[in-house]
Amino acid sequence: MITRTYLFNKATATVVGAGICMAAVTTCFAQTDTVTKLPQVTVHGEDSSGDVLAEERLVGENQQPEWTTQRRFATTRIYVLEPWQFEFEQWWKGKFLRGSGTDHLFQSELEVGLPYRFQLDVYENLQKSPGSSLKHKGNQVELRYAFAEWGKIPLNPAIYGEWKFNKNDPDAYEVKFLLGEQIAPRWHWGANLFFEQEVGGGRESEMGFAQGISYTLPDEKFSVGVEMNLERASGPNLDGKPSTEFLIGPSAQWRPTSRIHLDLVPMIGATDDSPRVEAFIVFGFDFWKPSTKSGEYQPSSTRAR
Repeated sequence: MITRTYLFNKATATVVGAGICMAAVTTCFAQTDTVTKLPQVTVHGEDSSGDVLAEERLVGENQQPEWTTQRRFATTRIYVLEPWQFEFEQWWKGKFLRGSGTDHLFQSELEVGLPYRFQLDVYENLQKSPGSSLKHKGNQVELRYAFAEWGKIPLNPAIYGEWKFNKNDPDAYEVKFLLGEQIAPRWHWGANLFFEQEVGGGRESEMGFAQGISYTLPDEKFSVGVEMNLERASGPNLDGKPSTEFLIGPSAQWRPTSRIHLDLVPMIGATDDSPRVEAFIVFGFDFWKPSTKSGEYQPSSTRAR
């Protein structure tokens, strides 16, 4: 017979056991909710734009690569300068003729970037022809306009108009269509279509195509490339007997500082009408340049979206 004492003791043991189990479970949950503080870890990262060349970062109001703010090619013009950027250039252009003698042209040029993607250039020209002394040839005034910020339109088109005030020869006007692009990191390209017309005398006309491509070696210091020029000249309105010149050759640009560039382009004539050699030396100095912003070059296809 089960006594009352036995039942009481059994019930008491059951209650005590349940209490112990509940206490254990509560302790486990309490430990689970406890937050353990770990030592602080600092992660250092790098800006992805660090891999972009300094001369390919976007600058100024037009958001154009820095390399477009200095002349990259002697035979080919690209885009426009930044607003209120001032640059001076001194040119020597030598034509070593197939017959005899050499024609020397010295040009002093002042370039000014203007708001709304305009650019104004003025030239003072001196010439030494075979058998003559150095003489004043005339002056030139040039105006350019870029259709949009860099990268908004494929190949970044611009238009160029120039008037030549010649002293001994008839005055002439020239129009050009300018294209330029960064085709890959370090690779820069430009092309021009041009037409020139005398407004008096024999009304000689010229039309042609020029282009250049360059590859940057040390960033902002040295680049090499190739340039070419194809030109057809004739009598009035291109109806006279034409002469065709085609020249091609290597090019090099040295930038000893961010404000100075020196270009050398010797080109070989490939047709009977071409000079044997036509060479350019261009020294340029920037009085003021736009400051570099932390922008990274983007192709036209992505920036135009």
